Amino acid sequence: MRDNTPPRSPMDNLEEEDEEVFLLGDADEVLEAWEREETDDADEEDEFDEPVRPNIRDDAKLTFTKHTSVVFCAALHPTENLAVTGGEDDKAYVWNIRTGEVQFEVTNHTDSVIAVGFSYDGVFVATGDMSGYIQVFKVSQNYRKVWEFTAGDLCWMRWHIGAHVLLAGSESGEVYVWRIPSGDCKVLPGHDAKAETAELTHDGKKLAVGYGNGHFKLWDLKAGTPAMELDPSTGHKVNITSLAIDQENQLFVTGAEDGSSYVLGPNGVLGTLTGPDDVPIEAVLVDYPGFEIKVAATGTLDGKLTIWDVARLSKRVECVDEEPTGITKMRWLKDFTVCAGTLGGLIKGWDFRSGALRFTLDGHKNDILDIAYDKERNIILSTSEDGTAKIFEVPAV
Repeated sequence: MRDNTPPRSPMDNLEEEDEEVFLLGDADEVLEAWEREETDDADEEDEFDEPVRPNIRDDAKLTFTKHTSVVFCAALHPTENLAVTGGEDDKAYVWNIRTGEVQFEVTNHTDSVIAVGFSYDGVFVATGDMSGYIQVFKVSQNYRKVWEFTAGDLCWMRWHIGAHVLLAGSESGEVYVWRIPSGDCKVLPGHDAKAETAELTHDGKKLAVGYGNGHFKLWDLKAGTPAMELDPSTGHKVNITSLAIDQENQLFVTGAEDGSSYVLGPNGVLGTLTGPDDVPIEAVLVDYPGFEIKVAATGTLDGKLTIWDVARLSKRVECVDEEPTGITKMRWLKDFTVCAGTLGGLIKGWDFRSGALRFTLDGHKNDILDIAYDKERNIILSTSEDGTAKIFEVPAV
């Protein structure tokens, strides 16, 4: 990323002007000098496109390199050795996670592919681009296209956890719910704010949506009406960036662009984990399955990963990191581990009970944009701004 590139000094411009004023020689020499300067400037710009961090080692079991630009999103097939990835090159690929061999290439997107996924049973694979063009293919029929739709600028897309139902949120705020492959559609109306993020309840009956203006809605998918609603007057005042839902579908943890994090119940706000501190919360988790108490995790863009006691609304442990880098994605892993992808290109795992760092996986040369996890195979699929996707085996505890 180039956000931290320092501005050029005003003295640079003075030096350049001096060079132009006092440059000696005939017209051909002057033109040659200008051409050399333009070439040097182009070389400098190209340097900014290089990865931000040379990797020391590559811990990946496999690296997928077919994309020609940033890889935004990824998903793993629930039963087969397949992954799907989408990127800035307007393409999506389905590929074998053991060999890297491409099984299917989606080439007819005209904008960056920012959302991909397999249906809960792996029968279908869906790809969606930034302009809202969504396609669904049937895996077992040589990836025959069974459905397509253009929904307007896309924020997210996801499959239902137990049905052939596809959901997507748009920049205009509407949430679309389609039956696949019939295409029967239900629209959950917006209200002049983008549908930034969403999570399904674990029973698949409701959808929690966080909006760009801080609005929170829990939609009843069958009725198509809000079962709960929290507006900015009593909740977040800015963009809700992340959501998580507990196993009983009764508690919701939210994270926002201003660094605030709320715990919500069926009737509204139960309390706050953090208040606004200008450091965006990029990822939240809640309720590790089988753990003795209900815990939550928040990850910020300055690299702070905190574990919270939800019942007490208090900090339980701060995860140890001597070289913190901004957190982009988080997942619960096996063996009481919380995993994070970072802006530095590393994947890190901590014991969330003690906060001790368990492993660091190297290999990406630039920011990690997405991670997927398969519990049965204990593998991580990651995508990066460096143009690659990688498969990592989670180190044994």
